Amino acid sequence: MGVSQRIVQWLRQNGHDAVHLRELGLRNLSDQEVFEKAAREQRIILTFDLDFGEILALSGERVVSVVLFRMNNTTAPLLIQRLQAVFSDAAESLKEGAVVVVEDARHRVRRLPLAG
Repeated sequence: MGVSQRIVQWLRQNGHDAVHLRELGLRNLSDQEVFEKAAREQRIILTFDLDFGEILALSGERVVSVVLFRMNNTTAPLLIQRLQAVFSDAAESLKEGAVVVVEDARHRVRRLPLAG
């Protein structure tokens, strides 16, 4: 959600099965519909939208993971650099269900289910 097509292209070039809602003609889906689609397809949501962390926490879902960007510099090269660090450090957590908050210089991983 809100992530550049360049990020999706980079993900694909690195062996990830990535899709962009815009490519599917679905960019106007509600956040809840996007979440439900991700759950059905067992995908990780990459987003700048804080609502997805809350939707995930309230859902009790253990399949969907969310990578939430909270960065000042959102250029594609920096996002890719940060994603490389996240995938290197948190790959297992993302497979099992997690929220990863990505900041300019660090990231934090919260495994699911989220506690209060």
